[in-house]
Amino acid sequence: MNFFTHVLHLVGSGAVAYISARNLRDPLTRPNTLAGLQLAEAGSVPFLETLSKRAADEGDAWLAEKLARHAADEKRHGQIFAHALKQLNKQVIDFKNLPKPAETGKQDKPKRSPFFGAYFEGYDQEQLKPQNIDWNVFMASTYILELDASKDFARMANVLPDDDFHSANLKKGMLSVANDETGHAAYLFEAMQRRLPAAGVQPLIDEWRTRKINAMLAMAGNFLQGKPQPSLVQDGVPVEMPEPTFAK
Repeated sequence: MNFFTHVLHLVGSGAVAYISARNLRDPLTRPNTLAGLQLAEAGSVPFLETLSKRAADEGDAWLAEKLARHAADEKRHGQIFAHALKQLNKQVIDFKNLPKPAETGKQDKPKRSPFFGAYFEGYDQEQLKPQNIDWNVFMASTYILELDASKDFARMANVLPDDDFHSANLKKGMLSVANDETGHAAYLFEAMQRRLPAAGVQPLIDEWRTRKINAMLAMAGNFLQGKPQPSLVQDGVPVEMPEPTFAK
């Protein structure tokens, strides 16, 4: 990674950390922030489970086990954030009950977020399905996301006060998530080392680091344009929801 890219990475990471921490600490924006985190964590579970089965079918038992554990971790992370929403008497909205495009008169196809549109520029949806995605693309792109997430979750956790029970409980959960994300980044790095020659790992990581910076810039541009963020929460709590655990 060249010096300019490194500087952009530091500036972008700092900005994301500030905005994320502010939104989590502010009672008005905390519910939507938690909902976004819940959707991101829990939403990756089917993808990882399918990848685990694919790795097993391809004879890579080591990777299959790591991916299965990764999926289980992400499911637990979703429960942590769902529980934090429950303490606020909130839950993620039920997208199944939202009006269909035909009902609203809009026929637009679903669009990627500005972040993921830039991050995966040049790849279509079919190429990114777990049945089709190139292993190197998956490993490097997810490695960057997990590595950065481990730091972001720790930063967000550290802005939460310890003198409030709900905040202290959420802080404990988020530090647990940060620790898991560090472990995910570690196995993905090892997976790249297993598949690539030593000289091939760092260039691949640098490529996806640059993509991440471009994605953050795209997200920042969307933010500066003042585009409203959709609400992801509704009042009430799920009828049945398991208590989260913070340890493996």
